[in-house]
Amino acid sequence: MQRHRIIIVGGGAAGFFAAITAAEANPAAEVTILEKGPRFLDKVRISGGGRCNVTHACFDPIALARHYPRGERELRAPFTRFGPRQTIDWFAARGVALYTQEDGCLFPETDRSQTIIDCLLEAARKARVNLRTLAAPSAVERNPAGGFALHLPQGERLECERLLLATGGCRVASMGVLATSLGHTLEPPVPSLFTFHIEVEWLRRLAGAVIDDVQLSTASAGLKDRGILLLTHWGVSGPVVLKLSAWGARKLAALSYRFTLQVNWLPALNLSEVQNVLEDLRQAHPARLIVNTPLAPLTARLWESLVLAAGIDKETRWSQASRAQQHKLAQMLTRTELPVTGKSLNKEEFVTCGGVRLREVNFKTMGSRLCPGLHFAGELLDIDGLTGGFNFQAAWTTGWIAGQAMAGA
Repeated sequence: MQRHRIIIVGGGAAGFFAAITAAEANPAAEVTILEKGPRFLDKVRISGGGRCNVTHACFDPIALARHYPRGERELRAPFTRFGPRQTIDWFAARGVALYTQEDGCLFPETDRSQTIIDCLLEAARKARVNLRTLAAPSAVERNPAGGFALHLPQGERLECERLLLATGGCRVASMGVLATSLGHTLEPPVPSLFTFHIEVEWLRRLAGAVIDDVQLSTASAGLKDRGILLLTHWGVSGPVVLKLSAWGARKLAALSYRFTLQVNWLPALNLSEVQNVLEDLRQAHPARLIVNTPLAPLTARLWESLVLAAGIDKETRWSQASRAQQHKLAQMLTRTELPVTGKSLNKEEFVTCGGVRLREVNFKTMGSRLCPGLHFAGELLDIDGLTGGFNFQAAWTTGWIAGQAMAGA
């Protein structure tokens, strides 16, 4: 039986899934993973705080695709072939049970990312995938007769009939050099999923506070989103910030991460309704200090900070509040303006907006439209998802499709 030599560059989630899929689908295929570092699956190791958010419990392919600022349209059909349900079943068949949190995120029951790493390593060994570390190709070229030649350190040369590039996000353009050398175009890489630096003292004093429902917007980038906000010692974080940063990755990069963030602390009410509530408080509690009468659902600490930030003295009672002061407070509650001066990555994780241009890839096979025999998977593509297991699901999906195609071609 003819052996099909498949080389996969990149020993992360997408690369491993593609290798295992190809080797299991075609046991006659000789499949090799080349990893530039000393260990495989390092990003899996640190993801989810060391727990590994494997996927998300969103089983409608169209709804699932909406969680990808880049790649939504292209991923709809692939998700019908291999989505979260298939991911859950794949790991279950190999002895790894997942559980679902209230927020829809799925983790291994052990709550250890090492469980996922061990599963992938064992599956690769059972499928007889060749695993090589410290083996980063410095260059790749097409052979005149078909296939590829890869140049490794110490002058080693490897040849293959099919090549998968799954080298991860292009945090700098040079990380996509193998793809560009084979004729592909990289969309410029910029960070996604990051938090905002805000050097406002009263806000930083609230570090650790979690507000369940706020609306964030920025006029300069035309962005708006609503959700949970976390106040930190460097600024703001939490799901709503990460979503805003993902959808606005390119726009915020163009602003050099310096812009004005508007915060509506009471998104369920409009300005007029907030003014009416404040007037009701004034009528009901004329003798009470304004700072001591928090407006639900705001906490007492946050309410006091917003009152003082609105320029109202700590000793001011409701009976002493002028119409102008009430109006200023209403504006502060519905449109606090905070100057953003920079960004930070979300914990130790990193997701990049940018990568191989999607229209250059056939998503039925994850094959190149420009270079026969070349395939792509994972974050090397210009695909990125929101936090919550979506980026791993894109890795499993694109890896599985690429693996199937390489095994059967």
